[in-house]
Amino acid sequence: MLLIIIGIVFSYLLGSIPTAYIFGRVLKGVDIRQFGSGNVGATNALRLLGKGPGITVLILDIIKGFIPVFLFGNFISARTNFIDNETMRLILGISCVCGHNWTVFLQFRGGKGIATTLGVLIGLSAVSSSLRLILGLLILTWLVVFLIARIVSMASVIGAAALPVYAIIFRQTPVLIFFTILLSAFVIYRHKSNLKRILAGQEKRLF
Repeated sequence: MLLIIIGIVFSYLLGSIPTAYIFGRVLKGVDIRQFGSGNVGATNALRLLGKGPGITVLILDIIKGFIPVFLFGNFISARTNFIDNETMRLILGISCVCGHNWTVFLQFRGGKGIATTLGVLIGLSAVSSSLRLILGLLILTWLVVFLIARIVSMASVIGAAALPVYAIIFRQTPVLIFFTILLSAFVIYRHKSNLKRILAGQEKRLF
């Protein structure tokens, strides 16, 4: 149990590393929260810092989600059987996403969790073949919506809403379905201001 608690804390702290904020400070000496959407995430970094830094932030935020689920998960599962492997990995993943969304390093003002959630799902897919199809469909859903609307937030919200639907359709475990609902709710909640702008026709297109 102690090992799992340590894993949860480390997962939260890893997720809390504000990648976009750090890049903004290092590359331009600015607080990314004072520009654009004010979000500490890859899309705002892309707009403010350019393609190279924006893509780097995206990749690092994905890796943040992957490490707790896959690496921490493998380490803990080899040393304890207190809870089942799937539930333990899901808890670590949720902790990491919470760290990204509400980072302790920026007064609990963080990103919106899209890239980190993707990293969590990649980590889960690495140890569960049944999730690979769902992950592929999720990415396809995001791409189709984005290519049509060219609005990142719209693609992210629709993709998030589709996640638990795909989990139910492909008959995942009740625990996994519950956690996909939780992850989806996090994404949609964090995009509430974007949803208001979308409904008002004021949300910016990426290009």
